[in-house]
Amino acid sequence: MESLIIIVFVVGYLAITLEHNLKIDKLIPALVMMSLCWALIALGLEHFPQWFDSAKHNLMENFGLLDHEEKMHLMEETLLHHLGKTAEILVFLLGAMTIVEIIDYFDGFSTIKTFIKTKSKKRILWIFGFLAFFLSAIIDNLTATIVLISILQKIVPDRNVRIWYAGLIIIAANAGGAWSPIGDVTTTMLWIGKKVSTGHLFVYLFVPSLLCMLVPFFIASFLPAFKGDLEYDDQDDKPKSRFSSTMLYLGLGGIVSVPIFKTVTHLPPYVGMMLALGVVAVFAEIYSSSKFSLSGLDSEHDDAHGAHSPVHHSLSKIEMPSILFFLGILMAVAALESLGILFGFATSLQENMPMLGTELHHEGVSDLVVLLLGVGSAVIDNVPLVAASLGMFSVPMDNELWHFIAYSAGTGGSMLIIGSAAGVVAMGMEKIDFFWYLKKISWLALVGFLVGAVAFMFTRTIF
Repeated sequence: MESLIIIVFVVGYLAITLEHNLKIDKLIPALVMMSLCWALIALGLEHFPQWFDSAKHNLMENFGLLDHEEKMHLMEETLLHHLGKTAEILVFLLGAMTIVEIIDYFDGFSTIKTFIKTKSKKRILWIFGFLAFFLSAIIDNLTATIVLISILQKIVPDRNVRIWYAGLIIIAANAGGAWSPIGDVTTTMLWIGKKVSTGHLFVYLFVPSLLCMLVPFFIASFLPAFKGDLEYDDQDDKPKSRFSSTMLYLGLGGIVSVPIFKTVTHLPPYVGMMLALGVVAVFAEIYSSSKFSLSGLDSEHDDAHGAHSPVHHSLSKIEMPSILFFLGILMAVAALESLGILFGFATSLQENMPMLGTELHHEGVSDLVVLLLGVGSAVIDNVPLVAASLGMFSVPMDNELWHFIAYSAGTGGSMLIIGSAAGVVAMGMEKIDFFWYLKKISWLALVGFLVGAVAFMFTRTIF
């Protein structure tokens, strides 16, 4: 039964990568894959010898000895646990995307557009690179990607040029998220799990993460895609609403306040995001000149956005297929994790890689194992791999191993567009083709990943 579940996952994964060839939206195979994996688990529950308790990060070897009712209860609890963790991410994402759409409703991103005076493609590349790197450390790589691609859509009208920028933004956002405890889901997991501290994370990972961003951008600046100047009309630079700058600063301020809210209250980030959305929505309604109408039939107050309130309009613009795809892929990977398949894979790596003569570190864990964890996070998903590593290794807090895992899992996902949350969102917002990214951007991400990894091996000897 385990083999059948793995086959379903592999076939579903291939269908996602081949969506343009099959002419089927990627959310369909993701949702089917998720449903079939869990259905097969439920049907074959009696035949599984082990179970991974995600809440406790513990592999239950005695799972086969439990009676059927206990197994069903444990499966339902595990499913609910994963749904809860996935919902936290999705609700957070919905809040961030809605705030971004509210800013866009008031043409807020035109404010930033007015600050960018240059039309040089190369200079704009570096501006967005540093914006993505530092913004992702503050508001997380996912939200930073949403904000910056939204700005890009105002500055770069040609989609063929824009997807190059979006691809490089993914690399920069993931690199920026690796050295901040709130910059990436995996670093947040390690931070909450008391494996890394904020100070040590910065000391160990800032330079490797910066190099992981700088090297690909330096190489990309010589590519034909970033030669010459952009072509856009200067007369469009002026914001169309007098509240544009106010809503931009209010919206971004609301997003930035989320980690502060989390630090003070210790509540999950999505709670703070919902509070930020509520505050931004209040001001949006006050500033809106459109009359609130549920029917949308009041023609006297119709404007460019219709008769709906700003919040209604913004919610209608949300990229729901991306949200559902994210749900499907995360819950499908959770099925593999629950059966201990990922745990077993990581353990076999730990046992076999030292045979290759790689330098060993704490508990016999080689650098190659951690690097392969980074590659694996691009192929599957970094969240369950890091979750499995939390249960595998028992080295103390702020050990160099945890920081190397944070770097590899955080930046390794850039090598494939579906390897990170930032990539998935960019894929949805710009309809970027999987194989286009693989051909044009993946090699840049790989070079940056390897340079940063080498830099980390040096920095850990200093501190």
